[in-house]
Amino acid sequence: MHLRHGVTHDVLACWFQVDRSTITRAVGQIRPLLADRGCRVEGGLRLRTLADVIAHLGATGQTAMMDATEIRVRRPSAHRGGRSRFISGKSRINAMKSLVVTDERGRPLFCGEVRAGSVADITQARDAGLVDLLADTIGLQILADAGYQGLAARTYGQVVTPPRKRRGKHLEHLQWLMAHHEAARFAHSSARVPVEHGIAHLKNWRALADTTPDETTCPTPSEPSPDS
Repeated sequence: MHLRHGVTHDVLACWFQVDRSTITRAVGQIRPLLADRGCRVEGGLRLRTLADVIAHLGATGQTAMMDATEIRVRRPSAHRGGRSRFISGKSRINAMKSLVVTDERGRPLFCGEVRAGSVADITQARDAGLVDLLADTIGLQILADAGYQGLAARTYGQVVTPPRKRRGKHLEHLQWLMAHHEAARFAHSSARVPVEHGIAHLKNWRALADTTPDETTCPTPSEPSPDS
């Protein structure tokens, strides 16, 4: 009830006629257990790490989708060191960023590698070891947005990003080229829609919710398993 509907600890304590601290302790104990279970796929296989996800996708030949989502957190205290690291350059809020990988149908396979909001998407993916993991995989494609441009060259084209935007006055006379370019960008964006649905599913379950911007204690979020 807390993860799915956001019911507060006080309300749950009244329902179960226990102290609020009991509910807080129970939620704190269950969240890591759900995260440790990982995401279950066909055959009962559970994917707990990014390495597990890449190995599974490479073995099954599926196309994956990758994106980063921001989770708003409380503003760090005024005298805390590195306070500005949590300010997102895109949304201008205090946030933490989580890396999400889904399959072609938008089912979450991985959610983790939490970083401060100021960290770029491509930096987060590099820190997660994605380049090294893809070096041992052949024929896997991961659709990503423009924030990951540059990974294609390092992963031998396994990370697919949209064409870069074209700017310049000299391009105004090449309308046919610009139309083809924009059509390619639109097609790539449309193909990535399922990952947005997967992120929305995670946020509906409050699996990404957190109130403290502490990277050392922020739990690794994961989709609750269907059988849990």
